[in-house]
Amino acid sequence: MFDTLKADLEAYLRRDPAARNKAEVFFLYSGYKAVRKYRRAHWFQQHHMKFIARWLSQRARHKTGVEIHPGATIGKGLVIDHGMGVVIGETTVIGDNCLIYQNVTLGGTGKEQGKRHPTLGDNVMVGSGAKVLGPFKVGDNSRIAAGAVVLSEIPPNSTAVGVPARVVRVNGIRPESLDQIHYSDPVAQELCRMHNEIQQLSNEVQYLRKSVNQPVTNSAYKAPDRSDTGKEVKK
Repeated sequence: MFDTLKADLEAYLRRDPAARNKAEVFFLYSGYKAVRKYRRAHWFQQHHMKFIARWLSQRARHKTGVEIHPGATIGKGLVIDHGMGVVIGETTVIGDNCLIYQNVTLGGTGKEQGKRHPTLGDNVMVGSGAKVLGPFKVGDNSRIAAGAVVLSEIPPNSTAVGVPARVVRVNGIRPESLDQIHYSDPVAQELCRMHNEIQQLSNEVQYLRKSVNQPVTNSAYKAPDRSDTGKEVKK
C-alpha cells in the first residue's frame, strides 16, 4: 500500500504543473487526500471490516468532496485533479496512471446487478463533468472529453465526445495531450446544420407570404440568397 501511495504522489508531481513539491501535494491536495484515505478504507474492506471501511470513506467524502467506495479497485498512479464532486462506485475498476478531473461520475445505471460500474484501463483520462455509466470497459490510453456521457464500451486508444458519447479513433497511437475540450462533436455539428437549414426555410416562407400580400409576422426578413444555399441568410 505504501508503494502505491508513493506512486500516487509522484504521479501528481509529473502530471499537475501546479504541483511544486511532495509536501504540498501530501498536505494540501484534496484529490491526493481522497485517494490516500481510500487506500486505507480499501484495506479494511478486503479484511471484512466493512463498517470501518465505509466510515473512513464517508469521512473522506466530507473532508475532500470526493466519494470513493472502499470496494472499488484502483491501480497505482491515480491523479484526481481538483477532486470536488468526483464519485467512484463500488464495483469500479481503475487501471494504472489514470487521470480524473472534477465532477466526474464512474457509476451505474441502476439496471445491473453484481458488476455495475465501469472499468478503466491504464492511462485513461476522464475530463471534467464526464459521466461513465455501466459495467463496460474504457480501453487503455483512451480519453473521455469534458461533459461526455459514456454508456457503452470505448476501444483502446480512442476519444469519446458528446452526449451520448461518440468514439473518435486516434489511429492506435497513445494520445499525449491532456486537452479536454478541443474535439469536434458530430452531434453538435449536425444540430448546427439543421438549425441553418430550418432558418433558411423560414426565410423563404416569409418571403413567399410577403410576395402574395399575406400578413407577414416579421417584415425584417429578406428574400433568400439562392446563390449560396449553404449559408444562413442574414436578417
